Amino acid sequence: MNRDRHQSLYFDYQEYGFKRPPELDGRPVEHAVVVVGAGPVGLAAALDLARRGIAVTVLEKDCMVSEGSRAICVSRRSLEILQGLGVAETLNAKALPWTSGRSFYQGREIYRLQMSHSDDERYFPMVNIQQNYIEKFLVEACQESPRVSIRWRSEVVGLRQQSDEVQLTVRTPEGVYEMSAAYVVAADGARSVVRELTGLSLAGESYEGRYLIADIKLQSEYPTERRAWFNPPSNPGSTVLMHKQPDDIWRVDFQLIGDEAQAEELPQDHVCRRIQQQLDMCGEKGAWELDWYSIYRAHCLCLDDYVHGRVLFAGDAAHLVPIFGVRGLNSGFADAGNLAWKLAYVLNGLSQPELLETYTQERRSATLEIFREAGKSTQFMTPQTRGFRLLRDAALSLALSHTFVRELVNPRQTQPYDYLDSALNALDDHNAGFERGPRAGAPAPNLRLEQGGFLLDFLGAGFTVIVFRQAAVPGHEEPVVKVGDFGGETLMVVVVSRKARSQQGATVLADTDGRVFAAYGAREGTVYLIRPDGHVCGRWHEADSDQIRAAVRRAAMIVEGDET
Repeated sequence: MNRDRHQSLYFDYQEYGFKRPPELDGRPVEHAVVVVGAGPVGLAAALDLARRGIAVTVLEKDCMVSEGSRAICVSRRSLEILQGLGVAETLNAKALPWTSGRSFYQGREIYRLQMSHSDDERYFPMVNIQQNYIEKFLVEACQESPRVSIRWRSEVVGLRQQSDEVQLTVRTPEGVYEMSAAYVVAADGARSVVRELTGLSLAGESYEGRYLIADIKLQSEYPTERRAWFNPPSNPGSTVLMHKQPDDIWRVDFQLIGDEAQAEELPQDHVCRRIQQQLDMCGEKGAWELDWYSIYRAHCLCLDDYVHGRVLFAGDAAHLVPIFGVRGLNSGFADAGNLAWKLAYVLNGLSQPELLETYTQERRSATLEIFREAGKSTQFMTPQTRGFRLLRDAALSLALSHTFVRELVNPRQTQPYDYLDSALNALDDHNAGFERGPRAGAPAPNLRLEQGGFLLDFLGAGFTVIVFRQAAVPGHEEPVVKVGDFGGETLMVVVVSRKARSQQGATVLADTDGRVFAAYGAREGTVYLIRPDGHVCGRWHEADSDQIRAAVRRAAMIVEGDET
């Protein structure tokens, strides 16, 4: 393996050049939002803000995308978020989809993971793709956006908050300069400099387990699925995971124990020997090469508050979660999607600044749920005490012959978080009266449509009302359209009709077989109100304009006097 990060067996690491900013020449610029960190979460937040009319400057101390595969599993919900940014199709064309996984003990399969998927879904429940590709595609999208500017080789070394702005000190190859922004989004990773400069620290639990993660180039016909081995001959007393990635790259993860677990770095020949033992064990006889490796430690850590004045934290800067269940990057994309619309509404003068407080309320609740679920997986995969190990090993032994135990081996793959207790959910909706469909706070399901495309293709970037009708009457205008504009933000209306016909003032989608009706638990007159991030904030079996108006005012925290 060539450890020069400019070279790889499969990826061309492009070096992005430094461009002298105007501040270095004494020409100050007013910045609405500065995003610190050009990783996947920071770039996604920048693109989401940009599509909502906000100019964004991204600061990145490095000059290229991150090295190695790192976060490789992208969930269906994350792809839906990336679809709104214009990146999902590019990423999906490169990625490898999967729906299943296997867990082994003593050479026998003891658990089969099967994630639900049908032709009604636009995206697979999970796809594998290296993080360097993810970042590359996001960078290219930012380069095409007139509202996003990335400043490479620009390191934040100072931060001062004032009542109406944040002042940053930035170090570059050509000197140090000062810049100010109305808001700063800190997406600068696990070792966040912004977090340090604001005097904040993460709280929670760090696990003892450490992991060797490696990328190898290997041609293999084995299908794309998650494989986990407990106590295999290649890693006695521990675990191994394997995932297939694009370009014949395989990801191999070893839990380290003993002296290895204390090492900050392992010699390359030692890493190669471990990998060869694993390939021998699972029957891979082909030649292979090592491309990249690193050491990782599991954490359940987060900030107490993701909003610190005018500095907002997202992704690993806000929380660190274990790798099991592939929740890290996917929770970061959810952060970006949740934060961007709220920050844009505040900056556009539509919403009160208090709307940003709901970012912490919703996303920190999601983080704590991840801790509960991923913590279970981590304790099973990497027992922290002798007692836990005895229980884990007993469960594995029982799983060889007793099916009732096998669910304990479930890796608990990431699922979208439902904001059931959100302060933005409607107060007077009929949520409890629905027998089916997404609850208030849940993401709106994306379903294939008869006329082509999928439901989320027709939702707007702002609030959207979905009305279910048995028949759309020609020339009829839905009452909910009269909700009108809120500070220039148009409320979009989509009609799902069993007998689709053109209709004034609304987009009409055919559902003659009733599949969308059924999935949403809808009947004649049912109304769903969807937030800009695709989550339901209210649903009614019947609703009038006043109810929808009140729900939008609550969900967007409309500034008094700006409603028309």
